[in-house]
Amino acid sequence: MGRARVVAVANQKGGVAKTTTVHSLGAALAEQGIRTLLVDLDPQACLTWSTGTDPDSLERSLHDVLLGRCDAADALVKINDVNLLPSTIDVAGAEVHLLSKTGREYVLQRALEPLLPEYDAVLIDCPPSLGICTINGLTAAGEVLIPLQCETLSQRGVGQLLETVEDVRAYTNEHLVVRGVIATMYDGRTKLAATVISDVRERFALEVLEPPVPKSVRVAEAPGCGRSVLTHAPMSKAAEAYRQLALAVFA
Repeated sequence: MGRARVVAVANQKGGVAKTTTVHSLGAALAEQGIRTLLVDLDPQACLTWSTGTDPDSLERSLHDVLLGRCDAADALVKINDVNLLPSTIDVAGAEVHLLSKTGREYVLQRALEPLLPEYDAVLIDCPPSLGICTINGLTAAGEVLIPLQCETLSQRGVGQLLETVEDVRAYTNEHLVVRGVIATMYDGRTKLAATVISDVRERFALEVLEPPVPKSVRVAEAPGCGRSVLTHAPMSKAAEAYRQLALAVFA
């Protein structure tokens, strides 16, 4: 695939399966032999935890990279067939530190630049906020995916994120593209799920990528086991949905 495609996965609303989406898409890409890097940009380190990595045991993390203490390559952790740039709670402190720095929006982009020839795909798990870390993720990315929970009418959050995307285009990354919405926790038996999807399509003119990811206890179990749902329940409908979505996004 040549130089890596960098995709930020963002939604400032928590609980929309953002981290699950990053982990599962990464696992699906790795199954296809696509060289994949996952970047945990969230101080809560949920992606790092969900891969079975203990943030407290790490000698280096994204925190050290953002502060310029080490190169990104020196902080990588290998997780099965993907690499992870892990996070720790210290990233919250790095965010405060960055606020006083010139060019603070570009720190992640500069850190990832030397790694891009080594990968085909880079997936960035942005924190559930619109702070400087998320701005860094959107500035470093070429595309953004928006996971959307189909159980609640979350359009307000989508609208706020799209406003941030417009700001990023205006100031730091004019080529950023919204690749589309991934519908998560989908229950086809409810009218609400279909309503949420159609409303997002109409109100924001966004593509909702197929297929939706069905609500599944297997998805909920996987992070606690330190695995993606593709490893935890490889034949599940949710795992298959993420395989199809990976092909749709990276075809």
